Amino acid sequence: MRKRARIIYNPTSGREALAHDLVEILGIFEQAGYETSTYATTPAPNSAADEARRCAKDGFELLVAAGGDGTINQVVNGIAGLKRRPRMAIIPAGTTNDYARALRIPRNDPVAAAKVVLKNQTVNMDIGQAGEQYFINIAAGGLLTELTYDVPSQLKSIFGYAAYLAKGAELLPRVKPVEMDLKYDGGHFTGKASMFFLALTNSVGGFEQIVPDASLDDGKFTMIIVKTSNVAKMLHLMTLVLNGGKHINDPSIIYVKTRKVVARALDDRLMINIDGEYGGDAPMTFRDLKQHIEMYADTDRIPDEAITDPELQNAERNFVSAVDQLPEAKAESETE
Repeated sequence: MRKRARIIYNPTSGREALAHDLVEILGIFEQAGYETSTYATTPAPNSAADEARRCAKDGFELLVAAGGDGTINQVVNGIAGLKRRPRMAIIPAGTTNDYARALRIPRNDPVAAAKVVLKNQTVNMDIGQAGEQYFINIAAGGLLTELTYDVPSQLKSIFGYAAYLAKGAELLPRVKPVEMDLKYDGGHFTGKASMFFLALTNSVGGFEQIVPDASLDDGKFTMIIVKTSNVAKMLHLMTLVLNGGKHINDPSIIYVKTRKVVARALDDRLMINIDGEYGGDAPMTFRDLKQHIEMYADTDRIPDEAITDPELQNAERNFVSAVDQLPEAKAESETE
């Protein structure tokens, strides 16, 4: 019996170009050995999550989340709590497409993104749990994180990441610190901070240097606490981010790895941002679920240090060793 795949796609993501390529995309997944069908999400709450859960329980082997990071988040939330979880693939069609960037999946060509499945390379990805919700990329708290809520979806679609930058520039002078209490592995922060966030990948809001040493599968969040709210200092921190991730050594930053975080507000409300959307208020407990969902990725292009899975690393070493033993390889090395 052939394996089954379901493409769960958001018909309104990005510039709405995905539907044009669906026939070709279906053919690619059929070529990969999957009997493939599609489902267009609706405006109903949890449309993608409900369909993902239904397909998982029905025995589908692969779920393809086609849309922005929000669509991927919903599909993950549909299956993360199940004992049997299908493999996942993603076809990015959103604004920043942070998750696709981290997995080295083409972000501007849905057909090229679908072809990643033909390489048959996967990573067992960590995901986060925040209360009863799951997240794929970041969870955050503090006033600076609220800019995501203020960018209209239509503006995101038309102008992409520039919309976030414009809103961030407008919001920055109004950022004030929040009294927060954060307990994490081996540490405890109590005091004023403009924000904290927990990252699962190296791509946060389109920047790849905010978490320069991110691992995708080590069972730990990268937690960053920004203790300053001074505009000049925060602008300086951004220049350090863009200059090779040098912010991690700045005294205004706490930068640690942790499996669990408990966040509480000490005075004002502490709103929590889950993968770019409002996810409730603190108190909230965050846990890293190690290697919880198997994702298709272009592992040839992912930095070695970003994947700690011993099986994958052994497979890569064995492959390199086997290649080195080929007569053609030996002959080439002898002539150098």
